[in-house]
Amino acid sequence: MTRRYLSMTQVAERLGVTLGALSHYRLPAPDVYVGRARGWSEKTIDEWNAARPGRGVGGGRPRKKK
Repeated sequence: MTRRYLSMTQVAERLGVTLGALSHYRLPAPDVYVGRARGWSEKTIDEWNAARPGRGVGGGRPRKKK
């Protein structure tokens, strides 16, 4: 049976973010290395994404008062 793993580009597409934005995320440990390339299973990325904290009730950091 062949196992499929997601590349960085595929992870970015799955999360709906750009590859540049994804480089700032703290991703889980890869499930596999192929040479220097990292790969994640869909399950690993989905579980990690579901457990990430959101912006919260307040919508993030309050704006500075002018």
